[in-house]
Amino acid sequence: MTGRGAHLLIPVKGNRPTLFAQLTTLPWAQIPIGHQTRDRGHGRRETRTVKAVTLHTPGGIGFPHAQQAIRITRTRTITTSGKTSRETAYLTISLPAADAHPADLQHWARSEWLIENHVRDVTFREDLHQARTGNGPAVMATLRNTAIGFHRASGDTNIARAARRAGRRPHDLITAVTSSNPRTQ
Repeated sequence: MTGRGAHLLIPVKGNRPTLFAQLTTLPWAQIPIGHQTRDRGHGRRETRTVKAVTLHTPGGIGFPHAQQAIRITRTRTITTSGKTSRETAYLTISLPAADAHPADLQHWARSEWLIENHVRDVTFREDLHQARTGNGPAVMATLRNTAIGFHRASGDTNIARAARRAGRRPHDLITAVTSSNPRTQ
């Protein structure tokens, strides 16, 4: 993709343990806050803080096109109970700092999360999956992408509802996939 001029913003999670460890051990305490937003709504207050650092040796962190490492910390307080939670996400991006400012990084990451978190993390519970070695993560990601693509090609906009329906009627999926004249629902 980068060979065609595209750029990559990659969330890094525990299923890439070496890269994840490299990102979490960067000197984040010494890196200044690049951008911060505060939002209220849905019975909670959220603060999102973005820190980004240029990598002096691109690809030196286990991702060949990485130009920057990013840490986004989201602190959420439920207004009725006062309960506070904190979530930290690590990402890499193939754009240099001159082309990807912290405010842009936050916007892009949040846009990606809206799709990924709902469909993959919520509907398919991707973060809870145990495939962590060998080809397992890639195979499972391919199966999830295939399911999402199939449902979207079938005209479904609510992937969770479509997945539930497919679970109740697996013969419809088998017919659609094996038929020489596929019919979507």
